[in-house]
Amino acid sequence: MRPVRTALAGALLGVLTLAGCGQTSPAPDADAASPASSAVSPAAAGFPVTVEAGNGSVAFAKRPERIISLSPTATESLFAIGAGPLVVAVDDQSNYPAEAPKSDLSGFKPNAEAIIAQKPDLVVLANDSDNIVAKLTKINVPVLLEPSATKLDEAYDQITDLGAATGNKAKADEVVAGMRKQIDALAAAAPKDKKLTYYHELDITPYAATSTTFIGQIYGLFGLTNVADKAPDAAGGYPKLSAEFVAQTDPDLIFLADTKCCAQSRDALAKRPGWSKLSAVKNDQVVGLDDDIASRWGPRIVDLAKEVGDAVQKATTD
Repeated sequence: MRPVRTALAGALLGVLTLAGCGQTSPAPDADAASPASSAVSPAAAGFPVTVEAGNGSVAFAKRPERIISLSPTATESLFAIGAGPLVVAVDDQSNYPAEAPKSDLSGFKPNAEAIIAQKPDLVVLANDSDNIVAKLTKINVPVLLEPSATKLDEAYDQITDLGAATGNKAKADEVVAGMRKQIDALAAAAPKDKKLTYYHELDITPYAATSTTFIGQIYGLFGLTNVADKAPDAAGGYPKLSAEFVAQTDPDLIFLADTKCCAQSRDALAKRPGWSKLSAVKNDQVVGLDDDIASRWGPRIVDLAKEVGDAVQKATTD
């Protein structure tokens, strides 16, 4: 959920202002957030069905048999709910789970001809770039547009959307219930009496995320105060900060979502002018996140929440 480096900043900032919608029907399962490759339910189960997605009502007379995912988040969700065996191709950014059939298809610049050549009976997208939804719908290829979630309930809804569309509703409900249970437990266990502040870095520009964003709301569950909220220009929730601004706010915790792309770390921050004296740097409260987990809104947000919870625990006991 970051602008994904300067080259992709505009695209992702646009994505993150959109919201998906769908249906939820939770059932308890504490371990359901882990990816699964369980057998797909019988083709007739749950069909016909209509799913409410970002592109409106999408009707399915029968279970799709050839799915293309052009969204890394959707790819993770499809495999988590047991629909992996139906996925024939994923986009070039979908790198999890390892067994996902990665291709050179692009979710940022989708090529209608290349998509159609795969003969899909369902395409899942996070962006309607170049009117790809209309192009595919025109030739009767079902499309689910599941844009970036702006809050947790939207992330949950998208997983249940995919469950309904693929005949895996029960498993999707289990995944969502497991996510809810784990995230709620992590947030409840976090000490909140110290009123800690934090800075979440998206890239080395540096872009940040305010508490109005999806990622900001995750931090909010742990009682953290976002220093970026005081930025003079919030830029839709993703302000470009100056090094001086961050130094002046001196956050208690720093979370880096640019470790893989840009090799950022506590040591790297210490080399920035004025940053070696930051409290988070001096007190070893710089947390290197997995860039991918920190930029997606699928089942692995539980992993992100755990990282935040662990950091809060450490900061309050050190």
